[in-house]
Amino acid sequence: MLIKNISLLAGLNPDGKTRRRGSEMSELPSLADAWLRIAPDGTVDSYGQADTLPAAAEAEETIDAAGGIVIPAFCDSHSHIVYAGSRHGEFVDKIHGLSYEQIAANGGGILNSADRLHQTSEDELFAQSLERAREVMLKGTGCLEIKSGYGLTLPDELKMLRVIARIAEALPVTVRATFLGAHAVGRAYAGRQADYVRHIIDDMLPAVAAEGLADFVDVFCDRGFFTTEETERIMEAAATLGLRPKIHANELDFSGGVQAGVRHKALSVDHLERIGDEEIAALSDSDTVATMLPGASFFLGMPYAPARRALDAGATVALASDYNPGSSPSGDMRMVWALGCIKMKLTPEEALNAVTINGAAAMDLSRSHGSIAPGMSADLIITRPMDSLAVIPYQYTSPWISHMIVGGRQV
Repeated sequence: MLIKNISLLAGLNPDGKTRRRGSEMSELPSLADAWLRIAPDGTVDSYGQADTLPAAAEAEETIDAAGGIVIPAFCDSHSHIVYAGSRHGEFVDKIHGLSYEQIAANGGGILNSADRLHQTSEDELFAQSLERAREVMLKGTGCLEIKSGYGLTLPDELKMLRVIARIAEALPVTVRATFLGAHAVGRAYAGRQADYVRHIIDDMLPAVAAEGLADFVDVFCDRGFFTTEETERIMEAAATLGLRPKIHANELDFSGGVQAGVRHKALSVDHLERIGDEEIAALSDSDTVATMLPGASFFLGMPYAPARRALDAGATVALASDYNPGSSPSGDMRMVWALGCIKMKLTPEEALNAVTINGAAAMDLSRSHGSIAPGMSADLIITRPMDSLAVIPYQYTSPWISHMIVGGRQV
């Protein structure tokens, strides 16, 4: 495939970086008046300026970008899109003033989703979830992490992970699966959290690892969920099985989850709405990605994570959707990019790096995804003609995608 008449080819990676941290996030290597060629194997072959445009090979597909911008497809490193039904009733509860924790205490929240999922067949769960995954792909996502965590029993967690594997087979997007049995305490273990943690360590983790269904393990380390000590025990058990941690941390309180994640070399610690100087220093001195979820802050009316402070301190900041039925029912990464600019005071270039190369780093995929260079996967968004990259997050609801390419082919 040959793409010509590109007004701006942005997100190039001439130096082979696997992340952009701190002040590097303002860097967005680009080429004006460009073309790009995709190899038959679906990777980027070459690119250059318009005056070096090669002749199209016989039978080679040609796309005229017509003055559109080309950027890497989004890399969404935190989602919960495998779920059953809807929680729109809780949406109304929030309008009436109930908090996330109050809804959970009344039997809603994660346990509500677990009940619905238990009653849903694997095929129906797959059909519902595939529709959501296809939707986010068409909105610009080329790499997607999907968590379990609405099962909370071993059979239902395995059912979720099998659905994630089926999505990976059905769509060209690159999918990473995360086991999140420690999302909440299952109903069968109500009042027996210590027993549930032992069940995760002794039964769930070995079964998940034996079936090869997960790339990562996650724990909701926060007030009212799992303690730092429980989180570390789960991470240690997972490490013996080859599962690297990605931790939910500091959404509701200063939980110690950030520091625990850094100590255990977590690939990322996610949420971070409530972090201070100590947490930012720990992240800045580590390779753990600080993944922030502005869609949840927008939907729940919570504080936005301090992306600007973390970036200025030298951390690797990623932004992800947190697509889930209760606190962020959207996987639109263009909206996430816009919130990064509007609410978190990142520049368009910084926020784009946060939703591409750094999102890929938070899934350990940035050697092949999240930027544009020969040999990288050709996951690309071609925009409609526009004057500036800043138009994309600025006009955040206007139609903007002309062509979506994943793995070197149009979708």
